Amino acid sequence: MNTTSPLAATGPNADQIDYWNSDVGERWARFQDRLDGMLQPFSAAVLDVAGIEPGERILDIGCGCGATTFDAAAKTGASGRALGVDISAPMVARARARATELGSPAEFMLADAAAHDFGASAFDLLVSRFGIMFFAEPAAAFTHMKRALAPSGRVAFVCWRPMKENGWVSVPLFAALPHLPEQEPPVPGAPGPFAFADPERFRGILKEAGYRDIAIDPFDTELTLGKGPDPVALALEQTLEIGPLSRALKDQPEEIRARTTDAVREALAKHEANGEIRLGGAVWLVSARA
Repeated sequence: MNTTSPLAATGPNADQIDYWNSDVGERWARFQDRLDGMLQPFSAAVLDVAGIEPGERILDIGCGCGATTFDAAAKTGASGRALGVDISAPMVARARARATELGSPAEFMLADAAAHDFGASAFDLLVSRFGIMFFAEPAAAFTHMKRALAPSGRVAFVCWRPMKENGWVSVPLFAALPHLPEQEPPVPGAPGPFAFADPERFRGILKEAGYRDIAIDPFDTELTLGKGPDPVALALEQTLEIGPLSRALKDQPEEIRARTTDAVREALAKHEANGEIRLGGAVWLVSARA
């Protein structure tokens, strides 16, 4: 049972707070196991960049259901601290339940990292797996979060490269578009999964916020959307429930949903091999210092 009350939807990120405390947050919490499995290569990559040492204090921004926070807690050990923060009450509730199940010392907080006062120099590392792309005012958000870093502190983030480079999103979405009403083109840099697709824009934001030694490097892998006796069905279910296509289908009539589902199923089936649906994932690995 979810006993975590949603945040008040106030401030610049009010729209995102509303969004992630709607049925969207519930769906992400429900798909937690499958999403964590799919995204594990990126978790490993960003934590490798982070280079966590025993005893360090770590803040995981946009922690979702806690996968990266748990891994960070294991690396920093009993002498350190790993705190995950997210605006989604359903996902924070799931993270807290998992901490109990796993016996993990990881802590979780329901808060907007762009506004919450964590205290000065409270952390040695800010880390995030896909939790930093949703700020309405990103330069202000990163400036605020920098205050929580120790003078020698550092950051390690992973964020998506452009959609066209991410087959796990583009393949089903492009299959669906002919069957959907005309979609408004995305606003470059708007809050959302591809807000930092342009690395130079992101570099400029971090510089404006006062970070130094900024490195932004590409990382590519293949992601498993479904596997087992019917991998197409699993991949289709996840694709229709999570991400850009789920937003495009929201409130569409049943006949459009049915045509779209058939087209996406056919597109995904073309990528089945050895009992799996695997599609490309492309990200930026970002590091910097305070």
